[in-house]
Formats: sequence, structure tokens, C-alpha cells
Amino acid sequence: MQATVRTFDEITRSGTVFLDDGTVLPFGTHAFDAGPLRLLRSGQRVRLAMTDGEISYVTLSTFPLPE
Repeated sequence: MQATVRTFDEITRSGTVFLDDGTVLPFGTHAFDAGPLRLLRSGQRVRLAMTDGEISYVTLSTFPLPE
């Protein structure tokens, strides 16, 4: 699934994204740390993996998701 970064806190390494339908979803530190990224900025396109209804992995839209 793809989304757009709404907010990102560099200290907590967590934030929120907009899905394409406008829904706002939060992601926690564990989801950000699972991927290879160091920072995100508002408006950046990202790819998400979901587990049990929560974001479990965040990476750039051009990077592959883990299998």
C-alpha cells in the first residue's frame, strides 16, 4: 500500500501518513525502524506494510517491501 507522509518526528521516529482516500494513519517507532530509512519529510511518498491493522513497515515508494 502507498501513502503520503503527513507528519514525522525525528526524535521519536514516528508519525502519520495520508492514504490515497484521505484517511490518516499513525505509525510507530517500530514501523519506521523496521525499514532502511533515516528520515522522512512531509509530502514524501512511502510504501507501507500492514500487520493486524497497524503499519508495521515504512519505506520509500521506490523501495521493495520485505517478503
